[in-house]
Amino acid sequence: MSGHSKWATIKHKKGATDAKRAKVFAKLIRQVEVAAREGGPDPDMNPSLRTMFQKARDSSVPLDTIKQAIKRATGGLEGVNYEQITYEGYAPGGVALLIEVLTDNRNRSGSDIRSAFSKRGGSMAEPGAVAWQFDRKGVMTLDGAIDEDALMEAAIEAGAEDIVKEGDLWRVTTDPHDLHAVRAALEEGGFKVESGDLAMVAQNLVAIEDSGSAKKVLDLIDALEDLDDVQDVYGNFDISDEILATLE
Repeated sequence: MSGHSKWATIKHKKGATDAKRAKVFAKLIRQVEVAAREGGPDPDMNPSLRTMFQKARDSSVPLDTIKQAIKRATGGLEGVNYEQITYEGYAPGGVALLIEVLTDNRNRSGSDIRSAFSKRGGSMAEPGAVAWQFDRKGVMTLDGAIDEDALMEAAIEAGAEDIVKEGDLWRVTTDPHDLHAVRAALEEGGFKVESGDLAMVAQNLVAIEDSGSAKKVLDLIDALEDLDDVQDVYGNFDISDEILATLE
């Protein structure tokens, strides 16, 4: 498992309770609002909104709910102004973490994140100490049962940079500017894309050698992701399928 994308997929499948679903929806709607406020309400003219719109639809957020969020962001309805902040830190074992936040209260968010790190053996880092280890990429997931040669040919022809099998999923990586074009080409070719988003991908990975260490890293990530203001958490760790299986 690399950079926690597979763990995130497993949690997505397991987290179908109403409470968990409501929290996921709230975070996605916040991302839609910010994208619409910054780039305008038309997804065809606003690539960030197009990405967040599709991400919300991939997670089954109702279309009317998404449209209401866009109206709030562009003045059609009363809404909240959110600030984008990226926090950096280290999980136990020296694993680098990037935490992307949308918040209406910087002090609250900072305090909550510091508390999560300190309670679980991690430490926060100065701005820039971790970010240089990651690159912004487009990342899509597809069913792992898809024929490798067919997917490889279609994805590379469409402009994808990399294709990797992770558990029962394929992960297709693109330049961030090519995400929508590659997704459209794959879907036109008959491939079903389960999810697609812009993500921070680690340049190099830190191997986690035992289940105890893996649990500490993933517990910290879970605690961070459970915070309302946290939108995404990215890490540079690598956990084997065998170790991951003991933690599921």
